[in-house]
Amino acid sequence: MERRDKINYYLDLAEVVSHRSTCLRRHYGAVIVKNDEVIATGYVGAPRGRKNCSDIGKCIRSELNIPRGERYELCRSVHAEAYAIISAARQDMIGASMFLCGLEADTGEYIKNSNSCSMCKRQIINSGIEKVYIRDTHDEYRVINVSEWIEDDESLIGKFGY
Repeated sequence: MERRDKINYYLDLAEVVSHRSTCLRRHYGAVIVKNDEVIATGYVGAPRGRKNCSDIGKCIRSELNIPRGERYELCRSVHAEAYAIISAARQDMIGASMFLCGLEADTGEYIKNSNSCSMCKRQIINSGIEKVYIRDTHDEYRVINVSEWIEDDESLIGKFGY
């Protein structure tokens, strides 16, 4: 039996966490790791005490045909990245890595060209996380140096989506 490489191991954990998501469109899981230790996890879901989209059976963003990456202020959910960041101490996140996996809610397929939204990018930048690993397939992933999000400030040009 071949041993799973460490990056895919943490991405596998993020994928398992994504199965807790309550979003009707996409299931995301995030895992923050520092020094080979899991610091926090997060998945997409409504804030504590509020009903989830899966409970009420509708998504306002879907009803309004809003494309992915836009108008997240209308979304009921806390994103997986934000959920994980909220659950961790900043001192533990400085220099850490985030592992992110997204699945289509209806098919379970990996989300193509997945990335953090602009709000989550800002939170990741401020958290002190240095790298984000994003799963593309069961074995393939991309690595993003968070410093690139600082240098390529999409908010200066008003870019929509991912």
